[in-house]
Amino acid sequence: MLSAREALVSQIRGFNRSYTRTIGLLEETLTRSPFTLTEARVLFEIGHRNSPVDARASGELGFLADTFHLDEGPAASEIATDLRLDPAYLTRILKKFAAAGLTEARADDADRRRRILSLTKAGEKALAGLQAAADQDIEALVGALPDEKLPELGKSLRVMTELLGGAAAEAPQIVLRPHRVGDVGWVIHRQAYLYAQEYGWSIEFEALLAEIGANFIRDFKPGRDFCWIAELDALPVGAVFLVHENDATAKLRMLHVEEGARGHGIGARLVDECVRQARECGYERLVLWTNDVLGAARKLYERAGFKLVAEEKHHSFGKDLVGQTWELVL
Repeated sequence: MLSAREALVSQIRGFNRSYTRTIGLLEETLTRSPFTLTEARVLFEIGHRNSPVDARASGELGFLADTFHLDEGPAASEIATDLRLDPAYLTRILKKFAAAGLTEARADDADRRRRILSLTKAGEKALAGLQAAADQDIEALVGALPDEKLPELGKSLRVMTELLGGAAAEAPQIVLRPHRVGDVGWVIHRQAYLYAQEYGWSIEFEALLAEIGANFIRDFKPGRDFCWIAELDALPVGAVFLVHENDATAKLRMLHVEEGARGHGIGARLVDECVRQARECGYERLVLWTNDVLGAARKLYERAGFKLVAEEKHHSFGKDLVGQTWELVL
């Protein structure tokens, strides 16, 4: 019987076989270009060491960027060390690039023995074409994934990179934005689906969500009613509603966060935004209704200062539940 570590080694080897075949690493050249994978990587390193601003903006700084001065460009020895290439092999690649007019070298003013590499205009064009083709290939690779699975894949890639000793991944970008046309329907669909998967709730819950959503749109009062959509790296992953009940009381409704996006504090940010806006609008109380099985949400409400004011047993959505009313005095 394999140990856990041996099983993991086998799993990683299986992943490597599958992934190299999927993205074409075993093909003679990369992304239907004239370059091999190694040549493309060398071209990338030369180009991005000489374009630090663009590289930072795209999140694609090379391996060398954290070690050397970003505005000077790399030397061949540095590329060989960081990419673990045989110097003679790298020399042949660089001669090929120079002969094709893709790169040029100049002496380092501080050390005349050191040759600094950079791309020519032709080299920059070749690199841009490589990156565009690679982007298209990756987009095709994830094209069949539903949008709600993309944050889960991104989170897995960040964790894998960090656990295997790569540079710490950049923090994901989280944005809360006002709702747009189609967002309310998306919330109804996603929350109904998630609660069916996680709690076994029936389609009756979807009917309740649809009713709340329709009332929100129909009775919407600008400056009194709000919906925020949480985006993780530009993908919608959660939502919350602030709905007027009367001049003094507002309701927090339909809070949810996609499973693959949890762990980033998105739920807390949605609740905090709802509380902040309710205070700004001059509401005296913020109330919500939930069920006792939704433990993670209850912890968010407690942290925000809500108090449990009532409970009642009920049979809804195909389950025996305990409904709870929570209130926050603003």
